[in-house]
Formats: sequence, structure tokens, C-alpha cells
Amino acid sequence: MINSIIFDFGDVFINLDKQATVNGLKKLGLTEWNEDMNNLNIQFETGKITRDDFLQGIQKQIPQASTIEIMEAWNAILLDFPLYRLEFLQMLSKKYRLFLLSNTDAIHIETFEQKSGTTFYSDFYQCFEQVYFSFEVEMRKPNLEIFNYVLNKHELQAKRTLFVDDKKENTDAAAELGFQISNLQVGQEDVVDLFNKNII
Repeated sequence: MINSIIFDFGDVFINLDKQATVNGLKKLGLTEWNEDMNNLNIQFETGKITRDDFLQGIQKQIPQASTIEIMEAWNAILLDFPLYRLEFLQMLSKKYRLFLLSNTDAIHIETFEQKSGTTFYSDFYQCFEQVYFSFEVEMRKPNLEIFNYVLNKHELQAKRTLFVDDKKENTDAAAELGFQISNLQVGQEDVVDLFNKNII
């Protein structure tokens, strides 16, 4: 019997268009998303570098682009957050211990909060016992340490905890530790379909 649920954020609650950021950066002159860009992203997502370091790191790849243009392209990934998903979460919060565990960075979270407004994002965060963003805890999925960190900090039992994420590498890692898992198929199902799966 599940008593806790850990949710991912992107493409679970907020819709994403990952290609929009790549396209935006290419319009600014980026030839390809290379290993340097990937490393830069991971460093920023784990709070190892500052926002300025990150933006300047991208600017080295596209020197003709301004940091404002880079920010716009970086935030193009963020789409809408449907209200019915928040209402679903509010209902769940009456029955389960809920946690948010997201690989994300300071720019994206600040932008989400600005776009959604204080009331909406406050209502969202209040559904959770704790919100974990990778840039704040300096760890990211699928590394097992971040799952163990949440388990230990809140005295959760993996076998009684459901982990919901759209990335298979993340749900695979959680399964290794004994979590119940749901790998959300983006575009084919919605987080609110968890009820139909008889998981919760």
C-alpha cells in the first residue's frame, strides 16, 4: 500500500517543449548541442555554477548572441501548467505524503514562478511536504544519492513510495532502490491518469 508519492515536475505538471530551446539557440547561431553544453547544463542544474557563469558559457558557443536572447531561448522550453493538474494534486495531498523532485535550474524556476504568479505557484508548492530542486540540493536524478537523500530525510519506505517521472532512466534508478514507479509517457498519457492505472 502506497503512502507517499514523489513527483517529477517537467512534463509531469508543467508542459515542456525541449526542441523549442534547441531551435531558439540554433537561431542565435549554435551549430549543435555539444558535450560542453551538456556539461554546462548539468553544472547549472546541480548549483555548481552561477547563472552568469552558465549564460556566459553558452555565449562562448554563440558570441554574437546577447545574454537576454540566450535567456529567452533557454526559457522557450517552458509551456503551460494546466489547472486541472494542480486540482488533482490538491486532492492527492489529502491522502498521501507528496514530494517534488526535479532536475531544474534557477532560471527555469524563477521564470515558472513569474509566469504562473504567486497564488498559483504557492498553491502548487503547498501540496508537497518538501520541494527538491536539483540546483538547490546539488544532486540530480538518476544518481541514486538524491533518492536516498529524500528517503532518509523523510523516513520513507521505498516499497511504499511511488515515484512518477517521464524519463525512463530516472524511474529505472528508483526501481533499483525498491520504489514503486510510474514512467509517464508524454503525449500519450497525463499524470491524472494515475487513477486509471490502479496505482493509487
